[in-house]
Amino acid sequence: MARIRFDGREAEVADGARVLDACDALGVPFGCQDGVCGTCICRVLKGMENLRPLNDKEEDMGLQAGQRLVCQCVVLSGLVEFAVD
Repeated sequence: MARIRFDGREAEVADGARVLDACDALGVPFGCQDGVCGTCICRVLKGMENLRPLNDKEEDMGLQAGQRLVCQCVVLSGLVEFAVD
């Protein structure tokens, strides 16, 4: 099982799950949930290596180093810790 942590709150998800699947329980804000609005831009504090690489929607958003669109992230395994920007 993978673990997702936001601002001290943590949830478990299956390896290979979308981070979005844990976000309702963790109180992470979302708008479109499709990688268009940028509402869910977060910083990855730990575990960037445990995420799939940026997808096309994230690349098009022009994210800074260490940022991800949480609605587009897939956690491969292990712990990933985010902070809301």
